[in-house]
Amino acid sequence: MTDSPADATPYEVLGVPATADDETLRRAYRRAARESHPDLGGDAQRFRRVQLAWERIGTPAARRAYDTGAARPGSSSSAPTGSAAWRSGSGRDDYAPPTARRDSRPRARSHGHPGGRSREVFLAAEREWVGLGDPVEDPYDPVLVRSAPRHVRRLLGEALAEEATAAIIADMGIGVTVWHDLDAGAEGKLDHAVLTTTGLWAVESIDWGGPVHVEHGEVVGETLAPGERPVKELVRAARAVQKQTRVRFTGRLLVVPDSAVDEDAELIGTPRKPTAFIVRRGALGQVLSGSWSPEGSVDVFAIRDRLQQTVRFV
Repeated sequence: MTDSPADATPYEVLGVPATADDETLRRAYRRAARESHPDLGGDAQRFRRVQLAWERIGTPAARRAYDTGAARPGSSSSAPTGSAAWRSGSGRDDYAPPTARRDSRPRARSHGHPGGRSREVFLAAEREWVGLGDPVEDPYDPVLVRSAPRHVRRLLGEALAEEATAAIIADMGIGVTVWHDLDAGAEGKLDHAVLTTTGLWAVESIDWGGPVHVEHGEVVGETLAPGERPVKELVRAARAVQKQTRVRFTGRLLVVPDSAVDEDAELIGTPRKPTAFIVRRGALGQVLSGSWSPEGSVDVFAIRDRLQQTVRFV
């Protein structure tokens, strides 16, 4: 369990509403812990989630801190949480963290607004959920966001995932060019097209709020929506952009939170005919810099000029 809005809330993990009283919460925890305990035939991963949920809301002080979006009692982290963290990048062209922005090193060339469309979709969905006539003073208020249905929270998680990817690419330096939120026509959008000396990469950033794995050439997991096929959707979006720009992608990457997968990069498909890679966010820079790339190089200048002339943004 992380601080991503896409994650199941502690209340969802324990199977109680956020309005449950303390006694109801305790009973739900005991039941969930008993059902998930590995020694009693339960699942170790679910048992760990239950324990983390109880750490978040098991005492009045911890529950109050979680419900208000404050740092957990005893936490030494100085990173922004709740509204402050979820708001970062909203409405800004400069998406990099403040520490990175103070760095004088040249940054990657960037075009488009990472996470922009996903934030627009989230805000519209949240507005519809709240009620069109009701005022929303702060759409990123943690109390409001955490009370929203999970499919609404996941939209914000996707925007944050795209912005996190953009920040990593920005730190790769001036030799890299990236286009964000590319128009893929009927297929929607492609989150990023990243041009390095190793090739042109079609990249999707996503956070399902839970672990995933590769099965029969597709990414699967308990938290994916019914019928969701992310690899197929990435392939279709990349092909649509290729057709529009007449520039071929070297490969396709699905970037996920580090906690979602066990390996830094996993092949989807076969070595002779790879469909995509699913990549931990923390390993993205390494993958794009060439450690997992096909041998050879590309004409960066020609591809950049071609994309600048043909690419469209959503």
